[in-house]
Parts: sequence; C-alpha cells; structure tokens
Amino acid sequence: MAKPIVALIGRPNVGKSTFFNYIIGEKKSIVEDTPGVTRDRVYADSEWKGRKFTLIDTGGIEPDSNDEILVQMRRQAEIAMETADVIIFLTDIKQGVTAADYEVATMLRKTKKPIVLVCNKVDKIGEPPDDIYEFYNLGLGDPLPISSLNQLGTGEVLDAIYDHFPQEEDLTEDDEYIRVALIGKPNAGKSSMINKILGENRLIVSDVAGTTRDAVDSKFENEHGKYIFVDTAGIRRKSKIEENIEKFSILRAKTAIEDSHVCVLVIDATEGVTDQDAKIAGEAHEAGKGIIILVNKWDLIEKETGTLEAFKKDVYTKLAYLTYAPVIFVSALTGQRVDKLFPLINAVNEQNSFRATTGMLNSVIEEAITLVQPPSDKGRRLKIYYATQVSTRPPTFVVFCNSAKLFHFSYQRYIENQIRKNFGGLEGTPVRIIVREKLKEK
Repeated sequence: MAKPIVALIGRPNVGKSTFFNYIIGEKKSIVEDTPGVTRDRVYADSEWKGRKFTLIDTGGIEPDSNDEILVQMRRQAEIAMETADVIIFLTDIKQGVTAADYEVATMLRKTKKPIVLVCNKVDKIGEPPDDIYEFYNLGLGDPLPISSLNQLGTGEVLDAIYDHFPQEEDLTEDDEYIRVALIGKPNAGKSSMINKILGENRLIVSDVAGTTRDAVDSKFENEHGKYIFVDTAGIRRKSKIEENIEKFSILRAKTAIEDSHVCVLVIDATEGVTDQDAKIAGEAHEAGKGIIILVNKWDLIEKETGTLEAFKKDVYTKLAYLTYAPVIFVSALTGQRVDKLFPLINAVNEQNSFRATTGMLNSVIEEAITLVQPPSDKGRRLKIYYATQVSTRPPTFVVFCNSAKLFHFSYQRYIENQIRKNFGGLEGTPVRIIVREKLKEK
C-alpha cells in the first residue's frame, strides 16, 4: 500500500521547517527567522508506530497577499493540501490567532481532509497555557501544544496523524495480486495500455502530456492471474516541470514504483529511447523492482527485415544497465501483442522473488572462480570464502572475501553473470551483490 502523505500547512514563520526537520531526523528544510524562506514543497519519508509516511513541508500561506512569490507559495501549499491524506495546521501561540489563521482554517475545512491543529512555540508541556483556548475558535478541534524547537509534544502530534492514516489493505488479499506500475515519460501511452488491458476506458486518455496527475490502481484478473495495474503520472525532466502540481505527480509516481512488484517502462516507439527514459528506468532499477521494457506504438513504425532487432539493440545500448530486462513490442491502439505481457509479468515477478540454496550458490561461485581466477594486486589475490542469499526482491547475495578492495566491479559483474547463467537467467530482475570482508590476511 502507498505511504500516507502528510502536508504541513501554516502561515510563514510559525516553525514548520523546524518541526519538519525534527520529524524526519535531518536538516532538509532551510530554517531561517525570515518569512517565506521555504518557497517550494520539500518532502521526505518518516515512520511512526511501524507505519511509514511522507511528510511535506510547504511555504507559508498568506491568503490575501498579491506578492508574486507569496502567491506561488500559496499555490504550492494548496497542491499539498489537495494531494495529502492528513494535514497538520501549525500555528504560533505567541502570536495568537490571526486573521490569516482564520483564512487558512477556512481553506482547510473545504478540503474535507483530516486536520490536526497544532500550536507551536509553547515553552513547556503540561497544563495547557490559557492562550491556547482561543485556537478553538478556528473550528478545527482540539489544538495540540508543542515546541518544535525544544522537541516537546511532537509525539502527541504523530499519534494524532497516525490515527487518521488510511487503513492498510488486507495483506492476505493483496498477496494474491501482482502490483504492476506502468512508468514512463508523459504521453508514452501508459493510460491507453491499461485501458486496452481492462477492456474499458477506466483512465483518462489524452494527447496532452501530464493528464494523469496521480497514481491510479486498477484490479484485473484473467486466466494468467490477478494483477493490480498502477497508472502513474509521466516523469519529465525537472527543467521542464512548468506546472507546480506536476512536481507532486512525480512523487506519487516514485511512490508507486516503491510499492510495486513489477515496473513496466513504457517507451514511445516513434521517439525511441531518450535520456529521460533512462532516468525513469534508473528509479525502478535502484528500487530493485522487476522490470519489463514495453515499446508502445509499434504499429506506427515502418518495418523491414531486422527493424525489431535493431530497435532492441538500441534499447540495450542506451539502457546498458538493463540488459537483464525483457523487451516487448506492442500497440495499445490495436492490441498487438498485449496478451503476451501477462506471462512476462508472471515470469519477471517470479524471478524477482527468486531464492537460491546456500549449497547451490556456493557451487556456482566455486565453479566461477575455477573458470576465471580472481584478480590480484601487488602480490595479494582476492579470496572468496563463501556466499549466501540474504533477501529477495531483488535477489541479494552477500559474498565474504579477504579484501573488498580486490573485489573489483568487473569481477563482481562476472560473478553476477555466472549467478544469472546458472539460475535460469533471472530475467527481468536486478541482482545485488554485497561484499563483506572476513578473516583478513595478516
């Protein structure tokens, strides 16, 4: 299930960034005693009571200001409110309830979202100060007193937002489904592909890039299995993000990648592989997800002998780190080869959750060492003692050796290739190798 999103809202200089930095455990937001320092949304992940969530720090809201920067900051905050699951409204008890606070409170009530009202800059926690009672006039429930600077009362705030988190889905039901995230640039055909799969116009399809603002889940069952297809907003280069709301769409897309089992990278055949395709694919690769490269709009390509193989070669050349990922050529418009996608998803999902026995793994490593001798440096040779698999999704192996420095990247790649070769290719999944030193030579 996707992580809940919590937006931190309030007027300028009420202590939002200080609160944000404390909750996430690092100084990510700029803290300055000047209104308007945080002009854009800053977001980071945190965790409370075993539940991970994303916290967004926003610039202060000045409802009646016509200043261009403050107007942009207000729009940023509005976007955060629109997309959040829970909203924290941070106020300043020393300043009391201001006219701007009433305006913000009115904005928040219109969202119909759960609101946690917080009064910051309370010197000590205990018996609430008399000043706190005027905040009941905002009509947002009981105000919680805190001091973000002194880290007082923040646990109560976290408890309050936790109580408003969406209920986690029944894991036994979700375990039956393979979560498939369709990722890619805007207008590559992700929504059209899901519509073709579902056999209905479930998602908005438009030639205007960026129509899909949020990640959308669609459950689907057929003779091949049970799936949850997640359509994500297209991820474009930061320099081309012109609409403020699109920045948050990117966050939702990345969250969808994290929560998926298999990522289908949708490439527009008429444009070929671009640098942005490589960046998006890198997000899925680094997250350790099963990956399928889907070349859409193949019906629009003029073909001759070798066209498909030449295109596939170009894909692997430009996405050199994804040579393990299968490539499928389809047309969402005509339905060409779409039915071939399901067996591929099943196979990639299975490979991503592959587990090898320790005995078989070490036999493969021993054979690999025999075929290609480990590297040496200044008379000292790399010795690999043994290996074990420590996790799946992706398959992750720890290899114990005498010297991590001697275990060059090229030899790690060789070991990875031998593991793939001996365990059926592990098609569609990254393979992680972690090097650990043991019994160093004297």
